Parts: sequence; structure tokens; C-alpha cells
Amino acid sequence: MEVKLVVDFDAYEDGQTMAKLVEELAAKPECAEITDLIIGDWGGAYENSPEDFIPVLVKHKDQFPKLRKLFIGDMEYDECEVSWINQTNLSPLLEAFPTLESFYVKGSQDLSLEPLRHSRLQELVIICGGLPASVLHQIHNAELPELRKLELYLGVDEYGFDGSLKDVLPFLDHNPFPKLTYLGLKDSELQDEIAIAAANAPVIQQLEVLDLSQGTLSDKGAEALLSSESIKGLKHLDLNYHYMSNEMMQRWKSTGRSVNVDDQQKADEEDDWRYPSLTE
Repeated sequence: MEVKLVVDFDAYEDGQTMAKLVEELAAKPECAEITDLIIGDWGGAYENSPEDFIPVLVKHKDQFPKLRKLFIGDMEYDECEVSWINQTNLSPLLEAFPTLESFYVKGSQDLSLEPLRHSRLQELVIICGGLPASVLHQIHNAELPELRKLELYLGVDEYGFDGSLKDVLPFLDHNPFPKLTYLGLKDSELQDEIAIAAANAPVIQQLEVLDLSQGTLSDKGAEALLSSESIKGLKHLDLNYHYMSNEMMQRWKSTGRSVNVDDQQKADEEDDWRYPSLTE
């Protein structure tokens, strides 16, 4: 059973809060059947963080015995631009719900996942316009023994990404998640550098899917991937939304491998400027 809670603009103006909605939901008998809980706009997310309703969710944790998926911040741009979404330290939610298997977060303003420990989490996805290096380090230092899928929107420095390739390399060279089969390092202005580093990285040996989509990948990074013997062992390579040439796209298609090269972009003709997909 899936439930999504939203405080739209009118409700917010009338004084509705996400904390009240959570309280009301927890009081209903059907709460015990919820497997997927999605928290959308909590009302003025551009100025308010989840701090008010997270303690309420934690307080009523026993009312959600079947909860397996939790999404904090599922809102469209007309509700709140992704780079405006305020977050906070969300680790108390992971501690409160030990049976969670999937955790999605949208927005990275003031986001923290410290400490990040969970014995059953299989999927962690963070969608944002720019992921702080501090969060990257928290994830890499996490204790997530059952993690199968890690999908990170890295973004650009104008929207919160304050790191460099060295902050991404540990996920490729010293992967801490023994059961990981899907790695997404996407939506990056460093996509060529990441692709070159990933081409022969140790983590590739355990992956089924490598997702380098939504970023500024050009022929430079694509050539490194195409020449890699390790990449051939993947079940799927996602390069969707890219700046590859027609010739490079054809070379990929002729390999017969499972690779997504859809959504070709054109760089700015004057300065060859390329933009990731989710940067507003």
C-alpha cells in the first residue's frame, strides 16, 4: 500500500502542516498496511526543512510495521525547484525504521546522513542539483551491508556540489558495499572525468549496471568506456542524456551491448558549454 502526503500552497496558507498529516495518518488503522510512504511538499519547502515532521514520524514508527520504502521530498519544480528544497539530517528516520529497503531523497540544501547505518537498506537514491562533498563522504563511510543500488545525482557547484573527482573516486576504487550491483554517478559536470575513471575501476567487476546518465558526457569519456574490457562485463550501461557525436553513438550501437545512448544534446556553439540535465 502506497501513501503520499502533500501540503499544497493553499493548505499551507491555511495553516496545515506535514506534522499534522503524519499524526492523522498514524491514527488510522490502515497505516499498518503502508509499505511505501512518500512525503511530497511539506509546505514552503523553499524555506522550511523537514525538522518539524521527522520527530513525529519517529514517534509513530510502530504504527508503520510494514514500511519498506520512504521518499522524503517528492515534489515537482512547480511546487519547489529542486535546488531550493531544504533538507536536514535524515538519519533518525533510518534508525527508526529498521525494515526499510528503499530510501529516496530529493533536495540537498543542508542535507546530512550522519551517521548512516542500516542493516537492511537495499536502495539509496539522492536526487538533487548539486550534492555536497560532505554527503558523499558520509555515504562512502556508511554501514550498509545489504545495499544493492546507489544512485547519486552529483550536479554542479552552483547548486551545491562543492567537491571534485577525488570525492567521487572512492566509490569506484574502494567501494564499501559488497552487494552493490547498480551504481549511478550521474547528472555531473564532471561526467567525462568520471567515465574515464570508471572505465577500469575495481567496482566494475561486481556491477551489473553502471549509470553515467544525465551529465555532460562527450566523446572523450565515451571513448574510454568503449575501449574498456571491464565495461564489457556489464549487463547494462546507461549513458542517456549526453553530448556524444553521431559517430560515437553509432559505434556504441554497433557493439550489440545493452547501452542507452538516447537524448543527445548539443553543446553551446560559442564556448562548448555543456549542462547536466537536472541543473535548472
